[in-house]
Amino acid sequence: MVGTKHPAPKQGHPLLLDQCVPQQNLYRRLKHAIDLSFLYQVVQPFYGKCGRQSIDPVVFFKLMLVGHLENLTSDRAIIRCCQLRLDILYFLDYAS
Repeated sequence: MVGTKHPAPKQGHPLLLDQCVPQQNLYRRLKHAIDLSFLYQVVQPFYGKCGRQSIDPVVFFKLMLVGHLENLTSDRAIIRCCQLRLDILYFLDYAS
């Protein structure tokens, strides 16, 4: 089953990543320059109709792009990098 990312309800003081990421940041420019919504339709035939939902294909593609741009060779290194960088969290559409 193809998963889609749904924003979680905000708790506590909101952190606005939009205000934390500079206007000329590479990941900010990438976020506004590319539209990956077509991926849902492209990957749909490769997923079953039942079972657990997968990771959102757009988020997965963005994670692989971050790995390539940051020269990271393992999934764990990509996740560690993404957890620490506000610009990458903004690119992945994660509020916190």
